[in-house]
Amino acid sequence: MLAVGYFWLDARRSAYGGERRLLEQQLLNSETSARVAVLIPCYNESQTIAKVIRDFRAQLPSAEIYVYDNNSADDTARIAADSGAVVKHEFRQGKGNVVRRMFRDIEADVYLMVDGDDTYPAEACHSLIQLVGSGVVDMAVGDRISDGSYSREIHRAFHGFGNKLVKSMINLMFRSKLSDIMSGYRCFSRRFVKTMPVMSPGFEIETEMTLHALDKRFYVKETPIEYRDRPEGSVSKLSTYSDGLKVIRTIFMMFKNFRPLAFFSLAGLLLFVLGLMTGVPVIIEYAHHRFIYRVPMAILSTGIMILSALSFVSGLILDTVVKQHRCLYELALSNYAGSVVVAGDKNGRGEVS
Repeated sequence: MLAVGYFWLDARRSAYGGERRLLEQQLLNSETSARVAVLIPCYNESQTIAKVIRDFRAQLPSAEIYVYDNNSADDTARIAADSGAVVKHEFRQGKGNVVRRMFRDIEADVYLMVDGDDTYPAEACHSLIQLVGSGVVDMAVGDRISDGSYSREIHRAFHGFGNKLVKSMINLMFRSKLSDIMSGYRCFSRRFVKTMPVMSPGFEIETEMTLHALDKRFYVKETPIEYRDRPEGSVSKLSTYSDGLKVIRTIFMMFKNFRPLAFFSLAGLLLFVLGLMTGVPVIIEYAHHRFIYRVPMAILSTGIMILSALSFVSGLILDTVVKQHRCLYELALSNYAGSVVVAGDKNGRGEVS
């Protein structure tokens, strides 16, 4: 009986190992058969862009590498072209404008986006591409936070605080458990790229992509990577205060746009409390004297209470609008999936056209 048990366990282990090897082989095949586009937005990265292109060419020899130059004042575009990348230009300043142009222009099955500052390891691209290439994940994110490499390399306290603040707000808003909201190392499915409206003009684009994916229920998966700081002489384009304020503003607007009932209910509650604070003395006065002496305060309290009610009603109306918009977006995704024509031969093999 004991021998039968051992035989059953060995059989289960063998079956599990076979399934795992089959899954790994399927992921490898998906990476090699898919059209992969490496997207590199750049602004004054002449010191690092050649190495970035060289590293990703070594890891993905069959991928097409695109460098989008955003009004660089140095030789970034020329060096990228000499290194074998396809160089394009976006003249509207800002990373969000560059991402919008890339998503519109480039045709591929899998999109890998990375910064041109040589802070992300090229060898980590395979795990990201395999996640998206499996057909399950819509956005794979290179997580710099989980292994502690970002906190070791970044010595600007406000950057770390800003990342934690944004992460906490988004995870609270969508009940998610993401670790790195602002990573610039991401991989996307074609469906995600071609159906995302890019609205942010600048560095808040990573936050917008995360919010869009969570709100529209795309499957997001993080994989830990080792982050490294910029090489000596390379200067960051981020501004701790101005870009931080832009990200906070983006989250504020996204909260209003995606969670209007909660947003306007909170505003209505604050107005209601303020109305009570100004109105209770008037009510007490009337109860004692049967007359209102503080007429201006009574008018102010009434106006605040009206604004409170209007805020709550506005939240109800906008919540209905947002739900309707989500329904229309789901239909658009279905139409997008239906527009992909699959031509198969008699043996069942198909090719996407």
